Order: sequence, then structure tokens, then C-alpha cells
Amino acid sequence: MALVDILGYSAGAITSLTFLPQVIKTWKEKSARDISLLMFVIAAINEVIWIAYGALLDNWVIILTNAIVLSMSSVMIYFKLSYR
Repeated sequence: MALVDILGYSAGAITSLTFLPQVIKTWKEKSARDISLLMFVIAAINEVIWIAYGALLDNWVIILTNAIVLSMSSVMIYFKLSYR
């Protein structure tokens, strides 16, 4: 694996963790009162576009990173709608 690939996958792994603390906090507290639904909807739409872009480029770093973030955004949307 080339250094550029290692760098890309490392950055992707760290990026994938960005929403994880909020997902865990919301799940533990069973409260999404202070969470912006619109922010996570916009993030989910953004991730879908990035996945399509990554697919067109056949770039697995982009695809995997954004698929993970999309899953966490989707969980947060679910939490926001469930914990009303």
C-alpha cells in the first residue's frame, strides 16, 4: 500500500469518528432535545453526494468514510425522531 493510500485511509478513519461521540452521548442519555435535526439531514444528504462522487472516481477512501458518517447521521436522525 502506498503512503498516499495510508494517509487517505487514516484521514478517513479519523473523519469517520467525528459524529461518534454525539451518537454515544445521545444514545446513553436517551435525549436528542438539543440536537439540530436539520444539521443531520443536511449532513446525510452531503454524505450521499460524497458517496456518489467517490463511486464515480472508484475511490474507496471517499466511499467508506462517507458511508460510515452517513450511517451515524442516519442514527442521529432516528434518535432525534424517536426521543421526542
